[in-house]
Amino acid sequence: MWHDTHHTFTVTSPLSGQPLARVASATGEHVDLAIHAAVAAQPKWAACAASERAAVLSQWAEILTEHHEQLARLIHQECGKVLTEAASEVMHGVSLLQWYAQRLVQEETDASVGMSESGCQLATISQPIGVVGCITPWNFPLASVLVKVGGALATGCACVLKPSEYTPLIALRVAELASVAQLPSGLLNVLPTADPAAVGAVLCQHPDVRMLSFTGSTAVGRALFAAAGQTVKRLALELGGNAPFIVFDDADIALAVDCAINARFYNSGQICVGANRFLVHDAVYERFAEALTERVKQLTSGPQADIGPLIHQAAVGRIEALIADALAQGAALRCGGATVDLGLSYFAPTVLDGMTHAMRAASEEIFGPIVCLYRFTSDEEAFQLANNTEAGLAAYVFTQNAERLNHAANVLQAGAIGLNTSELFHLNLPFGGIKQSGIGKEQGLHCLDEFRVIKSIVKKEMS
Repeated sequence: MWHDTHHTFTVTSPLSGQPLARVASATGEHVDLAIHAAVAAQPKWAACAASERAAVLSQWAEILTEHHEQLARLIHQECGKVLTEAASEVMHGVSLLQWYAQRLVQEETDASVGMSESGCQLATISQPIGVVGCITPWNFPLASVLVKVGGALATGCACVLKPSEYTPLIALRVAELASVAQLPSGLLNVLPTADPAAVGAVLCQHPDVRMLSFTGSTAVGRALFAAAGQTVKRLALELGGNAPFIVFDDADIALAVDCAINARFYNSGQICVGANRFLVHDAVYERFAEALTERVKQLTSGPQADIGPLIHQAAVGRIEALIADALAQGAALRCGGATVDLGLSYFAPTVLDGMTHAMRAASEEIFGPIVCLYRFTSDEEAFQLANNTEAGLAAYVFTQNAERLNHAANVLQAGAIGLNTSELFHLNLPFGGIKQSGIGKEQGLHCLDEFRVIKSIVKKEMS
């Protein structure tokens, strides 16, 4: 059901700087209406057989697949992601829905755990937690919606979704296609808004919202964590990262360079698991730096190129400030370092040499197409530097020493670790950070447990 409002805002494409649409802006009143609709719809959905919910998710996945080209173009226009990456995001989202449907069919949610010494039957019952508030980011505007909403709906929950104010159109279109797939009314409520703080505050404070799932910055995550405490909600927070990318002296340099390109420049570097600090052993530093710089120089910028625009001009200003700080403290540019002559928010792929850990870029999430190179001389120093951060989302290690790889997996303080690879996302692996990179997990074999409550049942049989 669509609701009108006199409050609207403009969605602008970072590709062109031109308006894409005027979108209704939700207020606190709309949040209350959405929560009420979700509360009303959730019990009947929860009572459906798991196979029925799985069938709706599967149908939704099929319809998204039929519209994959349209959806990819909308992602491309709305957040600036290059078209090939946008297309991959759509199909990843489809895979998520298919995965949830498959897990529903395979799972057994109620379980007997035996008898007590006094002869009571012991069992557990798994039930949906209730209404879930979902707050999603602009850099994965489709996949972040489906990983949260899909998991919640799979378990029998209803959702109130606040997409990023920069990318509401793709969320609205995905929800529209859910209705085509016969998802019952009231289960997925989308609240685009120009006032995300106000909408987020209502989601945190409302007692009928039993869980809040958020992906975004650590600063906003901390604020939501504090606000949600008043109603003791369950939280799933995927927050910022500061991923180390460690290249040891015995690394396969060609492989490390290939993975570095993916780990740093995917989505123009605007990704939470992006390699933030390239820690390179002194013995191979120059070799790695030269090989990587040559590859970076070959990257092209533009709407149909390797590197798209940053999300907005403020992001460019932030990148420029990080570079200026590094150069002022002695770093040097190997390439890039300025905007591209395309107008708007395109920034040249950049390599910064001679970085130190006193520079801002060592502790701030970069979120842009910049490689920052640091030297180390021993294993102990590498791991100490890698863990010297409040973040703990991702890490990458390159070495041909099996013992060192095993040691890295154990000592690195990160929720996802790539050993001689930059591919961290797999449907059967949980994803989420530690330390101040968040709490909770998405996807993986136990992905649906985040949206459930477990009741313990003790039953005394009457004679």
